[in-house]
Amino acid sequence: MSAQRDDVPRVVDHAFANVLARREPDADPRVIDAAARASFAIAQGHAALDLDGDAQLREALALSRWVARPDADAVADPAMPLVLEGDLLYLRRYREYERRLAMGLRRIASAEIEGADIATPAAVFERLFPAATRDEHQARAAALALRHALLLITGGPGTGKTTTIARMLLLAVAQAQASGRTLRIALAAPTGRAADRMAQSLRIAVERLREDGLDDALCDALPANATTLHRLLGTIHDRPQFRHGADLPLAHEMIVVDEASMVDLPMMCKLVEAVPRGARLVLLGDRDQLPSVEAGDVLAAIADAATMVDAATPEPIETPHRFKALRVALQRTYRQADAFDLAPLAAAVRDGDADSALRLLRDGSLRNVHFHEDAIDPLAASLRDTLLAPWRALGELAADAPQAIDDALARAQRARLLTALRNGAQGATALNARIEEALAGAQRDPYFHGRLVAITENSYRHGLFNGDLGLCLRGEDGSVVWFRTAAGLRPFHPAALPAHAGAFAMTVHKAQGSEFDTVWLQLPRQFARTLSRELIYTAITRARDALHVCASESVLRDALSVRAQRVSGLARRLREA
Repeated sequence: MSAQRDDVPRVVDHAFANVLARREPDADPRVIDAAARASFAIAQGHAALDLDGDAQLREALALSRWVARPDADAVADPAMPLVLEGDLLYLRRYREYERRLAMGLRRIASAEIEGADIATPAAVFERLFPAATRDEHQARAAALALRHALLLITGGPGTGKTTTIARMLLLAVAQAQASGRTLRIALAAPTGRAADRMAQSLRIAVERLREDGLDDALCDALPANATTLHRLLGTIHDRPQFRHGADLPLAHEMIVVDEASMVDLPMMCKLVEAVPRGARLVLLGDRDQLPSVEAGDVLAAIADAATMVDAATPEPIETPHRFKALRVALQRTYRQADAFDLAPLAAAVRDGDADSALRLLRDGSLRNVHFHEDAIDPLAASLRDTLLAPWRALGELAADAPQAIDDALARAQRARLLTALRNGAQGATALNARIEEALAGAQRDPYFHGRLVAITENSYRHGLFNGDLGLCLRGEDGSVVWFRTAAGLRPFHPAALPAHAGAFAMTVHKAQGSEFDTVWLQLPRQFARTLSRELIYTAITRARDALHVCASESVLRDALSVRAQRVSGLARRLREA
């Protein structure tokens, strides 16, 4: 049997269309075909099928008994599985997610914030943003968050997003304390890895400010931990709904979401509906990264509809339409030390400038950036020892105390091999198997000491979620897999784990929200549909200290010529409301 092509509708898409055809045998074949393609569009990450100006198809759909055509803010007829709006054909469920999300975002953005007119003590602002070293974009973002209910802070790697958030939160706490209130803050991210990284970065930023003399009472008022969006909203065992929503809003006055580019359309809709009236929502992310794995490119759509402000924008801020969200784009680079500065390469990749990217990779001007040109196998003899060294060290770790286990999990994040593909010789599955064999032999224990595993589906019963990373450690009672969970460090017997896979190599999509000391990026021998400049950008910006790129010139050029664009009506809904 031939494999399913990834550019044509799947069996399930045709099955959906065939249900409609059986219920209406004389239905227009163009409508049935469009139904299959609309279903497949969701699998490709789009919110809808773009008819691309096909007036005849649009007319046929408008006449179909299966296609609703409601007003923009009206609920679509639940008896009709498809919705047509202009040139976009939606599955009804996803059109409703988009409509509800737009309404929720407009509600939040237009809200009056209690205490917004209370002045923040000038001494606190000066301590957080001293005039001599002030980044005006960061200061502007922090000040805006005190007075506006929906704020986007976007920026590339190392532009100071975490620093901005830390200081913004401290300003907000100071403002609340000045009015005799306590500010309830929630910190969240799409995955456990991203939440842990967010919390750790904020703790470091706040401790530095504390050491510089900032009031302990302010520092202590910030939450010490971040959570996943699933945990924030309250998972319900074996149900897709969450405990918190429009009927039971969250009990927070400020909600900050990191890595917002990873949040898909359904999840963002559910989050926004759970934001209480008068609360502030701050979305933090890099809009140039890959969009979410599931449907939608929500952060980019909101950013496109929001009003961009900078240090020179006067108050009051006039928005060109009813959508009152504001966006600040951070630009100054802070993260990389002199030994490792990815900014020039990241900018060239982001802009699709293949000539500059190749020059930077080849000329050795970027320290700790290594280009293995035309390498198609990172486990080849010339690369093998360098690739495997960090993981061989995991096999030497002891597992005799909680601190040792915590340290081992931290070390497990130091290196990763990222791929554009899941399957095939250069895909994550095959490369991971080869790495495991190189580390532990062909006759290895499936859960050998030092093996990395990643959860591949949400399990509310276990408290483990898609992307959570575990480390196998062998003790006196055999192998267990350790995870950091909301309840702290927890061991699991391998047989009790939900669906999981090896994690030495993973797809770039799976690596979103993570950072590693060393990143290896293996591109396929030939161009693949999954490649894009956003994928390359996301992969290389996972690296903190060193980057290895294995690719040919032709594949890299082809990848940088492609944009990972998603079909969506969200930006239009927000602008035209």
